[in-house]
Amino acid sequence: MKILVINGPNMNLLGLREPDIYGRQTYADLVAALQKRADELGVEISFVQSNHEGDLVDAIQQAYPEMDGIIINPAAYTHTSVAILDAVKAVGIPTVEVHMSDVKSRDDFRQVSYIRQACIATFMGKGFGSYIEALELLVNK
Repeated sequence: MKILVINGPNMNLLGLREPDIYGRQTYADLVAALQKRADELGVEISFVQSNHEGDLVDAIQQAYPEMDGIIINPAAYTHTSVAILDAVKAVGIPTVEVHMSDVKSRDDFRQVSYIRQACIATFMGKGFGSYIEALELLVNK
């Protein structure tokens, strides 16, 4: 099984970015935690992080037909990107939306998720645990 993990804008600044919301662990820590769990599950995992919407769309499109699942944290693009939604719909790969913070308890504009309608599940508010739960769901699906 092959899983692609996609992270959007500012996720590369984990550890620096609003540590009261996102914690002090870094993006490298996130990658290491997911790689460790993927190894335990016998899953091949790869990672893409970009601050550019088109790069995220390209990554989704390039995942077809190679990947069996996608875990995506579109970050700010969650609330604005029809392009990312359309890409996920187009490739038809089972996709799970994740967020480190509990988006439901944040700003009003964060209540809108365009990508959610194309995802099989959403995990939020558990830090790195949101990603781990997404990975486990895709493996057990």
